[in-house]
Amino acid sequence: MSLTNLHQILVEPDLKRPPPLSAISLRVDVGDLQIDLRATPPDETLLIGEDLNKLLAAEIIPWRRFGQRLVYVVGKAEINAPQPPDGIRHVNFLAADPALIRQYITKHITTAKLETARDLCPEEYSCRDFRIKPFKLKFIIGLAFVTTTLVAFPDLWLLGLLIWVMIANFATTLLRVSALVSWEKDTALPYWLPNSASTIPANKPTLKVTILVPLFKEDAVLSRLISTLEKLEYPHELLEIKFLLEEVDTLTASALARLTLPDFIQCITVPKDWLQTKPKAMNYALPYCTGDIIGIYDAEDRPDPDQILKIAAHFLAAPANVACLQGYLDFYNSRSNWLSRCFTIEYATWFRVILKGIQNLGLPIPLGGTTVFFRRSILEEIGGWDAHNVTEDADLGMRLARFGYRCEMVNTTTWEEANNLPVAWIRQRSRWLKGFAMTWTTHMRDPAGLFRDLGLTGFISFQVILLGGLSAFLAAPVFWALWLAHFYIPIIPVNVIPTTLWWMFAFVMISGQVVMLTSILKATMHKHLRHLIPYILMLPLYWPLGMLASYKALAELFFAPFYWDKTFHGRNDEDD
Repeated sequence: MSLTNLHQILVEPDLKRPPPLSAISLRVDVGDLQIDLRATPPDETLLIGEDLNKLLAAEIIPWRRFGQRLVYVVGKAEINAPQPPDGIRHVNFLAADPALIRQYITKHITTAKLETARDLCPEEYSCRDFRIKPFKLKFIIGLAFVTTTLVAFPDLWLLGLLIWVMIANFATTLLRVSALVSWEKDTALPYWLPNSASTIPANKPTLKVTILVPLFKEDAVLSRLISTLEKLEYPHELLEIKFLLEEVDTLTASALARLTLPDFIQCITVPKDWLQTKPKAMNYALPYCTGDIIGIYDAEDRPDPDQILKIAAHFLAAPANVACLQGYLDFYNSRSNWLSRCFTIEYATWFRVILKGIQNLGLPIPLGGTTVFFRRSILEEIGGWDAHNVTEDADLGMRLARFGYRCEMVNTTTWEEANNLPVAWIRQRSRWLKGFAMTWTTHMRDPAGLFRDLGLTGFISFQVILLGGLSAFLAAPVFWALWLAHFYIPIIPVNVIPTTLWWMFAFVMISGQVVMLTSILKATMHKHLRHLIPYILMLPLYWPLGMLASYKALAELFFAPFYWDKTFHGRNDEDD
């Protein structure tokens, strides 16, 4: 039947307006008026504002509008029809294949959920519009200006680079000094608990906790992961764990199908989409979570068995503005080779000294991607994760601070697998550095607003952590060239640098190295890390990898800003 004939049947008769459709039950006479949705699909604009889940349950779709008449297609003989929108005086019902109706609505529900997952973070805080357009006129003019002035005034550029390296290093050194001064040694219990016992009985937790575990090509670690999660000392009736699977990842799905999952572990499949990132998967899963607290583990994680108990107790005792808790991250394969040893030293310094000091100073904490726990209500309030940011953890820490919330460190450890292959390490670090750059660029779109939200010290800390860290790696060749020039190895023309500036540079660089070494020694004094102390001398061979990663990150900012460089796990399963 053509739409013209249908229009004559439905529109021309002067039918009375039906009673409220939500209150009536109708039988549909199929007759000749059966619609093939494959040939004549519904008008998608009619779905705007509709509750798709209710339409799916009722097997009904608004199909066409003819003036003041709305035509529905239905899959059931008896229906409880929805209330039509304003302006509709007449309603008709046509039959269609129920399977096609369910398929159509399910597709739109999936599309809507994916769009929500991609754009859950408010636009003003999201990097989803991040683009560097190298062929735009402004970019070409800027590049031409830099090239021309570099050729015409190389001495000024050299002085500028020297001054920038000094400022960045000095700011980073001040942050480390502040962290060291405020650093406190770990105790057996978190700082807010009395020495006798927790204020919350360990056998009577009251918070429900949901743990999200994003998985992608993780078949090698699944058995160990499930075994580890089963050891968590938290009542299973108050614990739900969601494995997040990508629809395109048949490898992990097949591996899971061969395993038996405990009752408290469920799987959520994220439909195929053009954007495939960890934060988007977590945004997609958030409506399916029922916990008061939302936590994150990676596939290779081995958290302390009592970790969730500590987290729940800390949240119950902490002020309401403590929105997030971050545990320590450490590596179980630190002895595998020199790279894993250096990586472990760096992680220990970052989590056990720097981040802990930053917390004590009341500054924003750039969170880690795992062993991080949120009050669900606050996580939803600020817009979840930025699905486009490849370091969604660091961004979320800064965003929480902008909304007036605090993050705190908890004395509990999750053991991870250290990347111990140089190429894999560079790929992982380049993603982190790219994300730092995107986070900095996104929040600095409105510097005045960022300053207002974070205050002076928070604003400075934001610059040092995100911009300073990336700058240190990018400027490494300049740093090395200046050091060589100091020992009369003329890699670059340094005769234009004033003597006073040379001495300032030497003081800043040497003091920075002393402070960094002090931080490293503080971190490695933990009994399980002391075996790494001799390998501190190998760090000068480790940092150049960061330089290579920074240039890879810079290139991806231009050509693949949202590309997620996957870190593969399960290659080093030995314990220390």
